[in-house]
Amino acid sequence: MNFKSQTMLKSEFGIDEAVVRITNQAEKEIEEIIREIDSIKEFNQFKVIKAMQDNNLSDSHFAGTTGYGYDDRGREILDMVYASVFKAEDALVRHQIVSGTQALAVCMYGVLRPGDELLAVTGKPYDTLEEVIGIRGEGSGSLKEFGITYNQVDLLADGSIDLEGIRNAVGEKTKLIYMQRSRGYSLRPAITINEIGKAIEYIKGLKKDAIVMVDNCYGEFVEDREPTEVGADLAAGSLIKNPGGGIAPTGGYIAGKEEYVRKAAYRLTAPGLGKKVGSTLGHSRLLFQGLFLAPHVVAESLKGAVFCAALMQKLGFETAPQAGEKRGDIIQAIKFNNADSLIAFCQGIQKGSPVDSYVTPQPWDMPGYDCPVIMAAGAFVQGSSIELSADGPIKPPYTAYMQGGLVYEHVKLGVMTAIQKMLEKDIIKI
Repeated sequence: MNFKSQTMLKSEFGIDEAVVRITNQAEKEIEEIIREIDSIKEFNQFKVIKAMQDNNLSDSHFAGTTGYGYDDRGREILDMVYASVFKAEDALVRHQIVSGTQALAVCMYGVLRPGDELLAVTGKPYDTLEEVIGIRGEGSGSLKEFGITYNQVDLLADGSIDLEGIRNAVGEKTKLIYMQRSRGYSLRPAITINEIGKAIEYIKGLKKDAIVMVDNCYGEFVEDREPTEVGADLAAGSLIKNPGGGIAPTGGYIAGKEEYVRKAAYRLTAPGLGKKVGSTLGHSRLLFQGLFLAPHVVAESLKGAVFCAALMQKLGFETAPQAGEKRGDIIQAIKFNNADSLIAFCQGIQKGSPVDSYVTPQPWDMPGYDCPVIMAAGAFVQGSSIELSADGPIKPPYTAYMQGGLVYEHVKLGVMTAIQKMLEKDIIKI
C-alpha cells in the first residue's frame, strides 16, 4: 500500500496505524495466492467472451419486450450464452426469478412428483430451503405437503461427501439428489468441483436415472469449471450473486439437461408455455453485461476473502477457509465465539461501505431464519451478495460470513474498518 493511501486511511477513515501495519503484512503474505486467482479469472473471462461470440451476441439483443414477451430474441440468446458458459444442453435465465432459493425451488417442483424422494447429500440445506422442503413450517405448499419425502446424508467429519452414506440412503424412490456447493451458515468447507464430479460419478453408478442438482450459489467462476461440466443434471443460482457481476438488478438462472430445464420452465410459468414467454422489460443488457464482468468481479471478491482470512488469522481468529486453502465459493467465515465481536465486525463492514455507511445494522428476525440475524450490506443492488456484505446468525459459534466485493479495494477498506471498530470496542489488541 503506497504512502498516500496509508495517509488517507488514517486521516479520512480514522484507521489506526497498527491496523495499517498489520494490513500491509497480510497483503505481503498472500501475493502468490492472488496470482493464482488471476490465472483462473483469465480463463473464465475468455470462456464468457467465447460464449457470447459463438452465439452472435448483438446490441439488437439488448432491446426489451413487454407483455407476454413473445419472440424475444435477446431472452433466447441469453439462455444460449449461459448454456455455452456452463457447457450445458440448455439454460433458463430470467429476471422474474427473485432469488437463488426460488431458482432451486423451481427445479425441485419441476422434476419431483408425489411419491418421489429428495435426498440431500451435503447435510441440511441452507435455511431458506427448509420451508420449501417441509423441514420447517406448515401450510405453505412445501414439497412435503405434495407427498414428496426428504432424506439427508451428512458430510463426514472432515467436510467431505460421505459416499458410503449415500450408498445406504439411495432407494427406489430417490429421484432428485441435491448438493449445496457453498458452506451456507456453517463452518464446513465449500464443495469443490473435483469433489462434485467424483460424487456424481459414484451416484450415477448407484442409480443411473437419479437427477443430480447442485446449488451453485456463491460458486460460479471460483474455479475453471462448473458443476454441469462434471455431470450435474441441473445447477442453479442467483444473478445478484456471482454471475450477475454486480450489474444484474435481480434474477436467477438454471442450467443443465434440456429435459429438466424445460420442466423447471413449466413450473416457473405454466405447462405448455415454459421458456416461450416472459418479457424482459429492458433488463437484457444488464444481464449480459453482468455476466461479462462476472469472472473479474468474482476474482476481486476472492482476493478480498483471502485478504480477510490472512488478516483475521494474524489477529488470532479461526477462519474457514484459511488464507491458503482451496476455495469452492466466495464466502469467508470468521468464528468469533461471542455475539459482541460478531456484531462489531458486521457493523464495521457496514461503516466501510459506499452506500448506507452511516447506518448501524442490528440483529433482527429475518423471514426464513430460525434466530435473529445481523446483516451488513451497503450495496447498490438490495441484497446483492456479490457486493461486499457480512452477516451471521446470533447463535453459537457466533460466526460472521463475509462475501462479495466488486473491487478488492472496497473489501480491504471494509475489513480494515471492521478491525478498527473491534479495536475501539476493546475486543481486540494489536
